[in-house]
Amino acid sequence: MNVHDDIHLKENERIDDLERNGYRIIQDTERFCFGMDAVLLTGFVRVKDGARVLDLGTGTGIIPILLEAKTGASHLTGLEIQEDSADMARRSVRLNGLEKKIDIVTGDIKEAGSLFDAASFDVVTCNPPYMTDKHGLTNPNDAKAIARHEILCTLEDVISQAAKLLKPGGNLYMVHRPFRLAEIMVLLRSYKLEPKRMQLVYPYVDKEPNMVLIEANRGGRPRMTVEKPLIVFKEKGVYMPEINDVYGY
Repeated sequence: MNVHDDIHLKENERIDDLERNGYRIIQDTERFCFGMDAVLLTGFVRVKDGARVLDLGTGTGIIPILLEAKTGASHLTGLEIQEDSADMARRSVRLNGLEKKIDIVTGDIKEAGSLFDAASFDVVTCNPPYMTDKHGLTNPNDAKAIARHEILCTLEDVISQAAKLLKPGGNLYMVHRPFRLAEIMVLLRSYKLEPKRMQLVYPYVDKEPNMVLIEANRGGRPRMTVEKPLIVFKEKGVYMPEINDVYGY
């Protein structure tokens, strides 16, 4: 593998090992580091060999890089509105020698339908901002606030643009919060994206779920499979075997 070690790191940046194919990623501890939700989404996504994949709001590029490691996708694109994050993602792509497989585009999710050709992707992924409530945000321009709150894009923006960009029969994969499940289902169906698979993620076996993984198919027939729950921790600090599998430990 052609790995470039001459990558310039900026202040507060570090290189983390992804435990997959020897891949690494640049992160900034002051901005937004990827979380378990992004990694679990890559374990839930199904990508056929030769597929073209688009990740909306890619941040530092974690989802395209992990999907390149885990799947036979022919090409992956990450769209990111924050130039600093997009720059970090591009340097991570270069760090891993993946320039021919992964493109990082700086742009707005709300305009994704005009940035790319209609119906040109087999798979669209997204780990969107979860929170609608902007009260108490001292700095809405802060990278962490933008990643967590619907400041620059809404759930409907993500779903409507995915519907434009997916080929007929293509799939949208998303990780979100269970408290917004009713809204997610209504929006998916209103844009002709049929919910096909769902999996709830529980931090511990006796706690409420705090994440939901969803697959929706463009133009699919109504029938959804609810997969068995995914439990993250056996006990504090000890992952369940399924989680280790997703991480590749």
